Amino acid sequence: MIYLDYQATTPLAPEAREAMLPWLGGPGTVGFANPHSPHRPGRAAAAAVEVAREQVAALLPPGGRVVFTSGATEAINLAMAGSGVSRFTVSAIEHAAVLDTARALDPSVHILPVDPEGLVDSQVNLHEDIGLLAVMQVNNEIGTIQPVEALAERAHEAGALFLCDAVQGAGKLAPPGNADMIAISAHKLYGPKGIGALWVRDGLDLKPLIYGGGQEQGLRSGTLSPALCAGFGAAAALAKERMEADAAVVEGLWKQAREKLSRWTLNGSATRRWHGNLNLRLEGLDVARLMSDLRDLAFSAGSACASGSGRPSHVLRALGLTEKEAKASIRLGFGRYSEAGELEDACARIDAAAAAQGV
Repeated sequence: MIYLDYQATTPLAPEAREAMLPWLGGPGTVGFANPHSPHRPGRAAAAAVEVAREQVAALLPPGGRVVFTSGATEAINLAMAGSGVSRFTVSAIEHAAVLDTARALDPSVHILPVDPEGLVDSQVNLHEDIGLLAVMQVNNEIGTIQPVEALAERAHEAGALFLCDAVQGAGKLAPPGNADMIAISAHKLYGPKGIGALWVRDGLDLKPLIYGGGQEQGLRSGTLSPALCAGFGAAAALAKERMEADAAVVEGLWKQAREKLSRWTLNGSATRRWHGNLNLRLEGLDVARLMSDLRDLAFSAGSACASGSGRPSHVLRALGLTEKEAKASIRLGFGRYSEAGELEDACARIDAAAAAQGV
């Protein structure tokens, strides 16, 4: 199996796995201790959690705190519902975690359009009654990089908060330095599934979503997993250390894939994007048949969270693509552990299978 779906999830880094193992302890060990317990094993577990918190915080701006969550979706819900605001503005190409939460909290949510390259206008006029603006750093379907710092300035000028979904950018790009809240997920930066974080600017108070024992700074009651925290922390530290090296690997793979699939049309900006995300279309392509013909290749027809719905991508439609064009698009994702030879083989087979359809 050749894996080309890095936007859906990334392989677990060996370093992250090693960091988790001591905290998966069974009988005869103390690694299973509750980090909220006052005894020595509990304090040791709590210390591991705090080390991980510092490692994750190092990927994010100074002047804020890290709140561990079950993932970015919970982090986004905590940010939006916990902010206490009632009027939301979000971009048209946000992840469902943002779009659906905004619609649930504000049925008249304002949707910002994007241009044909998939970018929000950095000088967009915002509604006067806006309470929170949410725009993602890197789009999960097409990889476009938004002008999030400029948009944060626009939000602040309007007296609003700015939330950034940085799931696809964390560990790859510098974070927006002027956001009020940033959501990230471990399993998109080579960490374990089941844990994410919300970075909250100092001085900003949120209301909890989950009540109970008051853990996680009173915002997220429940027992933390030291193992998941340790894995997240190790993955974050490794991503920070390898940021330039990982980017260089991705750049080489991007050039290779673009050359092999040169007759395909790129969806989204060719310049303002993360090059680990290659979203392409070919007129007349039957994507379902393509995926059936290439079952030993793991790639996507869109967001993993929306797969199987049969609906065309809301992201691609927002670019102005027709339903037919959107449904003739595929997404290839690659990263740190991708092999150039495997990618070359995969691209050749994808192109040949498309040609076999007569397109």
